[in-house]
Order: sequence, then C-alpha cells, then structure tokens
Amino acid sequence: MTTCLPCIETATGPIPTASVIWLHGLGASGDDFAAIVPELDLTGCPPIRFVFPHAPSLPVTINGGYVMPAWYDIMGTPGQGLEDDTGIRNSARAIEALMAREQQRGIRPERIVLAGFSQGCAMVLHTGLRHPQRLAGIMALSGYLPQTRLLETERSAANQNTPLFMAHGLSDPVIALARAEASRDQLQRLGYPVQWHTYPMPHSVHPAEIDDIGHFLRAVLGSASTWGKS
Repeated sequence: MTTCLPCIETATGPIPTASVIWLHGLGASGDDFAAIVPELDLTGCPPIRFVFPHAPSLPVTINGGYVMPAWYDIMGTPGQGLEDDTGIRNSARAIEALMAREQQRGIRPERIVLAGFSQGCAMVLHTGLRHPQRLAGIMALSGYLPQTRLLETERSAANQNTPLFMAHGLSDPVIALARAEASRDQLQRLGYPVQWHTYPMPHSVHPAEIDDIGHFLRAVLGSASTWGKS
C-alpha cells in the first residue's frame, strides 16, 4: 500500500463514523482549511473525522520550476492541453491510500467525503469519480475537472449518483469561472448530480459558501441523509 501522506486531523466528537478528506491548493498546506471545521455547524451529525493532508513538494513548471507543495505539476496555461498525467495519477494513489486508511479505522466508503480546493478540487474530482466504491459525496471548490478526455472511459459506475457540490468565485483571477463552468457542464452531460454554487469572491472561500458546505455535509453525513429530499 502507498505510504499515507502527513496530515492534520480533527474530529467533531469521539469515535468518528464518517470522514472528510480535504485537499488544499497549490503552494498551501493541510493547515489551510482546518480552522473552518467549527464554522460548519455540524450539530446533529454523528462524529466526523476531518483529514487535511499535506501535498508533497514538487517543482512547478509554470512558476519557473520553483519547488512548492503541489498535487501535480502545472505545465502551461489553461487550454494548452498540457497536463501532468503522471503527477495526477501519483496523487490519486496517495488519496486512495488515505481512503483505505479510513476504512481500516472503521469508516465505510459510503461515509467518506472527498473535498478539495483549486488543485485539490481537481484531484478529488479525478479520484472520486474513478473510485470503485460509492462515496458519501464530493466537494469541488474553486477548481476544475482535469484529464477531461479520459473521464468518460475511466469513470466508475459506483459514483455515478454520488452527491457533487461544486463552488466557484465570480471574480476568480486564478481559475477562470468559464473553466469551472465547462467542467460543470461536462459532468452534467455525463449525468452527475451537480449542485452548482457561485459566490461574489476571488480565489478564496466565502462565508455563504461555508454555510452551504455545512448544509451539504449535514445532508450527506447526517444521521439520516437528506440528499435529494425536499
């Protein structure tokens, strides 16, 4: 089994029965989103373990080869068709190892949510939609779908109907809104149940978004899932 990445962990109560694995963006660390957990209002949910892994440090081509925390290399500007297939697949294996560890700790796959911001968003879409076991949900924040040409043939039927929360800033200067919308449109064409949200923000997180994330997690990880119910 792939060695698990170093992580920050926090739990909302003793003996968690669900897990959220939350990936940070380029150049950041697992510390980035840990402080958000108390703001999510998860009252009434069974105890949840939040796992915030640290990406490995890699040279990033678009930043002049500077070594920084990254899930994969960014080899060119969007639209050039250059993607670090090897780096993406290496990180996907690392995320799979984290999910396997949660299962070893007693968390069923259908009680695991994958969440990610920016590059982390790309990785949870890539990994979650290919995962062979049903997950509780996927949260894709301020990012995009990578390797779009491969998804239709590589995707897993197990997560065809997995709740998918997508969010993006209306004034994001890092990942254009149009790129996120194109990812949304492709996922919808493939029949995924996308819950789409936009917020008046740049490449960041908005207070209303935090409220919506809390609602999503309560729906998919609550004592009785409310996903799809009025």
